[in-house]
Amino acid sequence: MVKILCKSSKTFLIVLVITLIWLHTYLSGILGTENSVDKSPRADDDKIPGAAPAVVDETGKNGNTGGGSEHGRLGTPAFINLPEPRPLSAEEIEEITKEMTFENEMQRIYNVEKFGPVNEGTYVLVIQVHSRVEYLSLLIESLSRVQNIENSLLVFSHDLYVPQLNEAIRNIDFTRVMQIFYPYSIQLHPTSFPGQSPDDCPRDISPEKAQQTKCRNADHPDVYGHYREARYTQTKHHWWWKANFVFGKIVTLRNYTGVVAFIEEDHYVAPDFLWVLDLMETLMVQNLCHGCNLLALGTYLKTWNIKVANSRGVVTNWISSKHNMGMAFNRTMWNEISRCAPTFCEYDDYNWDWSLLQVAYTCLHQPMTVFYAKAPRIFHIGDCGMHYKQKKCNPHTAAKAIDAGVKTHHALLFPDKLTVEVRHGKNMRLKKGNGGWGDIRDKQLCLSFSKDEKYQF
Repeated sequence: MVKILCKSSKTFLIVLVITLIWLHTYLSGILGTENSVDKSPRADDDKIPGAAPAVVDETGKNGNTGGGSEHGRLGTPAFINLPEPRPLSAEEIEEITKEMTFENEMQRIYNVEKFGPVNEGTYVLVIQVHSRVEYLSLLIESLSRVQNIENSLLVFSHDLYVPQLNEAIRNIDFTRVMQIFYPYSIQLHPTSFPGQSPDDCPRDISPEKAQQTKCRNADHPDVYGHYREARYTQTKHHWWWKANFVFGKIVTLRNYTGVVAFIEEDHYVAPDFLWVLDLMETLMVQNLCHGCNLLALGTYLKTWNIKVANSRGVVTNWISSKHNMGMAFNRTMWNEISRCAPTFCEYDDYNWDWSLLQVAYTCLHQPMTVFYAKAPRIFHIGDCGMHYKQKKCNPHTAAKAIDAGVKTHHALLFPDKLTVEVRHGKNMRLKKGNGGWGDIRDKQLCLSFSKDEKYQF
């Protein structure tokens, strides 16, 4: 019988600390503008209907309860984009680089003494983190209420090194925790590649003008005639590095054959997230999902369809704009993807998921077939991201609406089984990419992650 770990007040303190860190960094200007990527217009896709905002006291299967009344009451202001980072001194950059290198080599797992070592039955969740600590605190809060979360490993992958945030994450007490750090971040290269160099070509300069001014990357505009912007290219670099590191470098996972789920800092999960993931993986292992090789716990909906689709899964061809949230796949699938590193790294698109779609349609031996939960168990609350410039951005509004919906429909969570609906559609007609990835240096850096080579600056 799966049991929920009783949550202590320490979880609330961790969430509070992360929120206080956000307030501190907003005032001091330590962190940079958020740079995670939302590819297509989805202004209405995050609206989850529900009653008045409420804090959830979820009831899981067989009456098990998780979470406490303290969850969801952070009391912080609405999130706004953080200011540009202040320049770090050469000494600070050197020190942070040493710390990140040390952590990536040590691969410390926190709370092993409490929950035991990672094994084949452990859920592995990889969370890509940038600067939106208020979103991150909400994600952690929702994860703390997931049934069986104590049987997981949370791998936080950062492209910013912030000591106070690191300390708060390492104090998470409801499951195992590991931190890894993307070593080629803008933070560590503020005035040189992979950051933005003073002699780089401005984004909108014409290729002809670039040749006249002899800016550094004049010979490498993207497919639309624009030049690279570091804050956009970093997300694709980080995703590809992270996947290569998780499957190829983390010693604890060297023999791990289960699925690895990929989450981002502006996601929010339902209490039966792992329960449904387990059902889906079982169907995949038993080859009962009609050849699926990738799972997705989220999809983009205007309203949550839990009442009609609580126990339904759909098998279809993977489409990046529909099935990129809460993706999960195993080492076998990753080996196929990583074989196509040249396709991924050379495709002129700064989005990792559109680049992966190019891999799916032009390189893989077998089609990329996704099995997704028709009623999502993971939600996107990041309405203040890189492509959204709304004046009013409050992730708590979305989180509370999700909580209210969960509370109303808790009896529909934790289904005994999933039905499988096959709905193969036509392949998308791939045109040229979204651009932003014409610079040869970005392509070479990306490829170095797959070759396990140190990039030569």
